[in-house]
Amino acid sequence: MALTAYINLTTEEIRAAESPVEVVVKYLGSRGYAARILYDNVGPEVEPLSRENCLIFSTGPLTGTPWPTGARYTVTAKSPLTGIYGYANSSGFFGPELRKAGFDALVFTGQAQKPLILVIEDRELELIDGGEFWGKTTEETERELKERFEGCKVASIGPAGENLVRVASVINDYGRAAARCGMGAVMGYKRLKAVVVRASSEVPVTPAFKQVALEMMRKTGRHPGSKSLRKWGTVHLVDPKNISGDLPTRNHQLVQFEKADKVNAVSLNNYLEKNDGCYSCPIRCSRFTKVEHGRYQGRTEGPEYETVNSLGPLVANDNMELIIYGNLLCNRYGMDTISTGMVIAFAMECREKGLLSDPEGLLSLEWGDEQSILGLIERIAYRRGLGDLLAQGVRSAALKLGKEAKKYALHVKGLEMPMQEPRICKGMALGHSTSNRGADHLYALPTIDLAGNVEAAEKLFPQCMPEILEPTNETYKPDMVVYTEAYCAVSDALGVCKFSTTENFALYPEDIARGLSELPGYNHSGESLIRAGERIVNLERMYNHRLGLNRRDDQLPDRFLGEGATVYNMDSGEVVKEGLVVDLEYMLDRYYSLREWDQQGIPTSSKLKSLDLADLIKDL
Repeated sequence: MALTAYINLTTEEIRAAESPVEVVVKYLGSRGYAARILYDNVGPEVEPLSRENCLIFSTGPLTGTPWPTGARYTVTAKSPLTGIYGYANSSGFFGPELRKAGFDALVFTGQAQKPLILVIEDRELELIDGGEFWGKTTEETERELKERFEGCKVASIGPAGENLVRVASVINDYGRAAARCGMGAVMGYKRLKAVVVRASSEVPVTPAFKQVALEMMRKTGRHPGSKSLRKWGTVHLVDPKNISGDLPTRNHQLVQFEKADKVNAVSLNNYLEKNDGCYSCPIRCSRFTKVEHGRYQGRTEGPEYETVNSLGPLVANDNMELIIYGNLLCNRYGMDTISTGMVIAFAMECREKGLLSDPEGLLSLEWGDEQSILGLIERIAYRRGLGDLLAQGVRSAALKLGKEAKKYALHVKGLEMPMQEPRICKGMALGHSTSNRGADHLYALPTIDLAGNVEAAEKLFPQCMPEILEPTNETYKPDMVVYTEAYCAVSDALGVCKFSTTENFALYPEDIARGLSELPGYNHSGESLIRAGERIVNLERMYNHRLGLNRRDDQLPDRFLGEGATVYNMDSGEVVKEGLVVDLEYMLDRYYSLREWDQQGIPTSSKLKSLDLADLIKDL
């Protein structure tokens, strides 16, 4: 039986007990199980940075198994950035090691009097003094802990988490980030510097499971989408996005970047050291890059597309070496590259509009200025000078700068926008707005239309063809988002990468159900898996409902609703499309109806009953 460990950092008391099988199975594990723990233990009155907030590391039933891409884990807490339900997801090798050690979840409460590190040796847990590591980067921390505990895996925070930067992340395997929602700040508040885990056995699975997993491994590896990711990584998206107008530039003032060829996959290949992959992954999209000489010399995993865009076109920077180095710094300091790029872009636009300047007089804050980009990364991590303001995230920073700055603070529910252009990608527009953790491309990942995935569209939405495949056509985007939100919840809960599921549909829910049903306690069809995903989405929605969130929070920044986007032919300069905005209200109406929620975006009692969530009705 797998365990759930409860660690009170105030008293340093550790209690490990068998996980409640019925609860884990009902919510599939990882993200779903953690959401239930948070719901039951962290009420509306609890402040994110408090002893009462729970910090939860959780794994899924497929994490650490031979299942393709079974490498992911989740970090969950009430978010200090948004003040609502928060979680971050990461891959690599830490999650599988935690699962192999026998844990469904680690639940941290309290606040340590001094920095601590949790060390897990199989099923034995011990808190050790972490004082000598406090102040060190994630890179230094992980390297030194691996020297001390040979063969271990490490998840840690850097200076950003220690300094309670609201966009701080948790870093594992040096370059893998549980990045969003400020989970690193919660870890820093609790003075938990790192979690170290070392396992001596494998996750027990049946021969029948192994056989299905091998079949799905081959199917995933052979998929055309997997082959493209393996060859180019996610940065291959830069060129097609720039053509279509889906490359956020200058804080979304523009939707195309005139120097995109300097920050695309071909450009990144000039610095490619090797391809790699996470645990049990046939896709192997990871790319290690190295700058050999000059001021940006260094080696890092990545950068991925989101980082390339957020530290590149978004801030009008066309220097790939700077992007690589900025990615390295964010990993070392433990910071979300998406939110970091967005707060820098916010600062630059505020400077452009005459609302902000560097009080030290050292940074110009001009678009593309390399000194400003790197200077702000460091200042945010250490809360120095202007960095102290920006460390709060764009929403809080704008409140302090005044009403005019609010227009340039691009977020949903307090979480900074990821690198999609809502006026072009209408499915992403809706997905960003309805995501229960705030602006988020991975909460729904509605890319069937963007990828031109005719097979998936015809299989899942035959009644919506062909309109659903048109990225700017809003008619059936709610249908897609409702489905992919559920499938994404399934992926996160089971511990698998979405590159095998909703990104390319290499595997459909029925494929996963075949393997999952070979594990003890699980008996699923593809349809019942999607229903379980819907249960998770509704549980998370109810967590936010208790905090008072409703339709007014499922919104987008005014820039996307009222400022028309123009797309040009990048060769001729001719206008291809213009005046593009988002009709969000139409999409929300249909989305809520399909979800069987009321028109304020709140689940109904009948919906909760149908999902076996009747115990939540008291909170309506």
